[in-house]
Amino acid sequence: MNFLRRGSGATSAPASPDADADAPEDQEVVSVGARRAQTTGKGRPTRSRREAEGRRRGPVAPAPKTQREAMKRAKTLRGDKTQRREASAERRKRMMAGDDRVLPVRDRGPVKAFVRDLVDSRRHLMGLFMPLAVLIFITVVVPVKGLQNLGSLLCLCILAAMVVEGTLLGRQVLSRVRAKFPDEEVKGFSVGWYAFTRATQIRKLRMPAPRVKAGETVS
Repeated sequence: MNFLRRGSGATSAPASPDADADAPEDQEVVSVGARRAQTTGKGRPTRSRREAEGRRRGPVAPAPKTQREAMKRAKTLRGDKTQRREASAERRKRMMAGDDRVLPVRDRGPVKAFVRDLVDSRRHLMGLFMPLAVLIFITVVVPVKGLQNLGSLLCLCILAAMVVEGTLLGRQVLSRVRAKFPDEEVKGFSVGWYAFTRATQIRKLRMPAPRVKAGETVS
């Protein structure tokens, strides 16, 4: 029994000290190789934000070398500005005329056009909203207590009248719109608020411009 144990013990060779000494070196070589693989995978440093934006925008034009070249470039730039100005003026003209292709989304459609006509066909106290804001500012700035009290009272009365008029206008416009467009899905608050904001604007500053005159019947 003892020699069997000795025989089995003899079959398992002990680990050599040289193998233990070489193991850390192998691990260090593997880690260095992994780091090299990570660095060589990209192969270049990360571009800065300025360089990336410069590549997206394209190359920068070189500075003009002669006066003639500078004058030519300035003329080209003036032509581009003139074209943009003309395009902007044309777009504004079409918006004033009520062209749905250039109008904002909230102003598009026959329903909104009908609401604008209904509002523009009458004069409203709400059209004094902007002058009233100027009056409130004046009463706050002027250091006269009696004038401030009178101005505050007058502004509160006008604001209350505007709220009442806006509520009645919204209901009237909503009933007219639903009668004229029975197949359209009309939201009451949206139509009423659109009519209210249109009525608070000064007539000459409304966009699109009024197509009907004050007092004209809209059917």
